[in-house]
Amino acid sequence: MITAIDISLAYGKRIIFQDVNIKFTPGNCYGLIGANGAGKSTFLKILAGQKEADRGTISKGPKQRIAMLSQDQFAFDEHTVFNTVIMGHQKLYKVMAEREALYAKEDFTEEDGIRSGELEEIFGEMNGYEAESEAATLLNGLGIPEDMRQLKMKDLDGSDKVRVLLAQTLFGNPDILLLDEPTNQLDLKTINWLEAFLSRFQNTVIIVSHDRHFLNQVCTHMADIDYGKIQVYVGNYDFWYQASQLQFRQKENESKKATAKADELKEFIQRFSSNASKARQATSRKKLLDKLTIDDMPISSRKYPYIVFKADRPCGDVILEINGLSKEIDGVPMFKDLTLTVNKGDKIAFIGANSLAKTTLFQILTGELEPDQGSFRWGITISNAYFPKENNSYFNNNDLDLVGWLRQYAPIKEHESFVRGFLGKMLFSGEEAMKKTSVLSGGERVRCMLSRMMLAGANVLILDEPTNHLDLESITSLNNGLIAFPEVILFSSHDHQFVSTVANRIIEITEDGIIDVMMDFDQYLEMKEAGQAEENNRPNPQAA
Repeated sequence: MITAIDISLAYGKRIIFQDVNIKFTPGNCYGLIGANGAGKSTFLKILAGQKEADRGTISKGPKQRIAMLSQDQFAFDEHTVFNTVIMGHQKLYKVMAEREALYAKEDFTEEDGIRSGELEEIFGEMNGYEAESEAATLLNGLGIPEDMRQLKMKDLDGSDKVRVLLAQTLFGNPDILLLDEPTNQLDLKTINWLEAFLSRFQNTVIIVSHDRHFLNQVCTHMADIDYGKIQVYVGNYDFWYQASQLQFRQKENESKKATAKADELKEFIQRFSSNASKARQATSRKKLLDKLTIDDMPISSRKYPYIVFKADRPCGDVILEINGLSKEIDGVPMFKDLTLTVNKGDKIAFIGANSLAKTTLFQILTGELEPDQGSFRWGITISNAYFPKENNSYFNNNDLDLVGWLRQYAPIKEHESFVRGFLGKMLFSGEEAMKKTSVLSGGERVRCMLSRMMLAGANVLILDEPTNHLDLESITSLNNGLIAFPEVILFSSHDHQFVSTVANRIIEITEDGIIDVMMDFDQYLEMKEAGQAEENNRPNPQAA
């Protein structure tokens, strides 16, 4: 159990938390949610003792161990993968190191024998004899094969480092588990493994995540940061959303009723205060008005951008035909002899373990890369808009403000007021619209790129991991915008709920070819679990 008592934090005049009191109990998994900048990661650091609050205390059991997912991918570069995992339990790691050094001595003394006995006892109490098998199980579940476990961390790519650091955090059954965006850079298979692990975990878990399906699967409670407070709801993310919306509407209705009552009393008092026969009634209403309290509606930190895609013209009969497409990157095959036809109304989710394969396909279709073999043909009625996974090249001109940046993509006839209005819908209003592109956060860049796509009026949208860097509110708006889009979408995403609510066709890119099925994502997963998907794994299948 871990308890926050009267926690307050402010940056200048901006209040992040004020007098927060909250208790996190064992056996529960808490999803910590809030808008970007609300203080989610900061609160985790306060709980972990990595950051001091302005006021208040954090209380936990004296022997309870906190494990927090490290965000520093370079902190363990000189250590092996296996040792990095064990270092998640620092006390055990120190005992192991001393134990190994002691047994490696050539002149083993009687004193060393006594100390080794003490170490063996401590080692056993810490479940040290199971440490190696536990670390191996975690690494295997997170997709790190055995031949990588003696490599140094510096020899791993960023995605694998994230997986090892996650294994480090989960290692040793910590009493309090703090996870900040644990699903980042994980594929769907690994996310499912993590969901299963956390569902079995018996201690206290607190998670920050923008993955709604993940929060729904693992959370027993939601801790909502808003209005400078943290309010706990029992239930998962969907329950919180419904409950919070209902609560807001109730407050709004109460405020409207109180305001209407006050206006009615004021009107009576104004009309009859000078009327002798009505003076007593006017005085009585004045007392009622004085007693009536009208609470101002609190201003939420949550803001939902307006994301709507409108095609200038509908798609014709021919959308996209791909024939025998093959591509290698640095000698590694991305796909071979890929053949498929995109049809009207298709919203295709491209999935698969190799994220680079999907990115490569999108880059070929948008003309950024040339295929090694094969061809593709867009229909004459088709215009496409592309959202790339990496957008640095779009923000190279650091002298541009947001108005100037977006005007590059707006119709020539439109004035600055049009661009400013568009930016306002995407949460860049007033002075925010004059920000330099050089100071934009990852989430702000994504909103800019989505604005660019919306201005294009394309009838085919191509999106490569569009939910990366977005907060839950922006993900919800984008999700709804794509569901409502009537034309064609080709996209990739690791967000389960995003894929399952947008896609009506699934194409999995595998080492042996593609699996191409006309069904939603949850149906596809059920089919794969039943072992039926392999029957559809053909080198060049058309849509089922």
